[in-house]
Amino acid sequence: MLPVYYSETFLRHDTGPFHPERPARLQAIVKALRSASFAEHLEWRDPPLADLAELERVHPRWHIQRVAELAARGGGRIDADTSVSAASFEAARLAVGAWLAASASALAAAQPALVLCRPPGHHAEPERAMGFCLFSNAAIAALWALEQPGVRRVAIFDWDVHHGNGTQAVVERHPQLAYASIHQFPLYPGTGLAQETGIHGNLCNVPLPARSDWSAYKKALDEKILPFLRAFQPDLLLVSAGFDCAKGDPLASMLLEQEDFGRLAHLCLEEVTRKTVFGLEGGYDLENLARGWLSLAQACLES
Repeated sequence: MLPVYYSETFLRHDTGPFHPERPARLQAIVKALRSASFAEHLEWRDPPLADLAELERVHPRWHIQRVAELAARGGGRIDADTSVSAASFEAARLAVGAWLAASASALAAAQPALVLCRPPGHHAEPERAMGFCLFSNAAIAALWALEQPGVRRVAIFDWDVHHGNGTQAVVERHPQLAYASIHQFPLYPGTGLAQETGIHGNLCNVPLPARSDWSAYKKALDEKILPFLRAFQPDLLLVSAGFDCAKGDPLASMLLEQEDFGRLAHLCLEEVTRKTVFGLEGGYDLENLARGWLSLAQACLES
C-alpha cells in the first residue's frame, strides 16, 4: 500500500478569488487518485497537527504568532501573493504534520509516501512567508528526521519550476542536509544560480531556460542532480514535487509531459533511496496536476 497524507482542512485555506494556489488544485488530484485503476493500493491517512515546537525548528516564535494572529482576525494578506484566511494557520500546521508523518512512514517502511497538502512551503524563509507559502514544510521535516535513530543525512530534491529559496535558506546552514533544485531561470523568486553551492557545498542548483523539455531535464539529472544526491547518500529523500514545470502551466514555460513525473519518481526511488516522500508544492493547471500525480503514484507502486 502507498500512504497518502491528506485532509479536507487543506481546502479551507482560502487564498481569495482568482488566486492560482486554490483549493481546486487538491480536489483535482484527489478525484484522479480516488478513481484511478490502482486506487485500492492507496492508503489515505489523516495528517497530525504539528505543534509549535515543530514549527520552531525553522521559524522564530514571533513569525509563527504573526501568522496565527492574522488567521485569528479572519485573515489578510502577508504580501501581494501570499494570503492568510481564518483556517490557514490550522491548514499550515497540518501541512507540516503531513510532511512529518510521511517522513516517519518512509523511514519505518523503507517505502515512499505521498503528501497532498496546501499551503505549499518551499518559498517560506525562516522569518518570512512568501510565494504562497507560510511555513517551510520540507525543511522542517528534514530537521526532524535528523533527530531520528539511524538518520545521519537528509536530502531535499526540488523539481518545482520555481527555485525553493526558503528551503535553501534552511539547508545551507546544516551540513547534514543537502538541497538539489532544477528550475526555470530567470523566474520568480530570482534565486537558484548554479554558483549557489553553499558554504558546506551542500547545494546543487541547476537553472534551465524556458521551454526545456524532458531531454533537457534528463541531461541535467544524469550529469548533476543524481550524482550529487548519490554522493550525499541520504537516509531520507524529501521531494518538493511541483507540477508547474508541465507544459501549459499558467505561471511558467516548461514543457514536461505527464509521464515525465513518473520518470522523475522512478529515478528518485531507484537511483537515490526508496525512503522518499513526494510532497505537493506548485502546479496550477488542474489537468496537469491530476495526470501528473497519477503518473507519480503509479511509478511509486511499480518501483
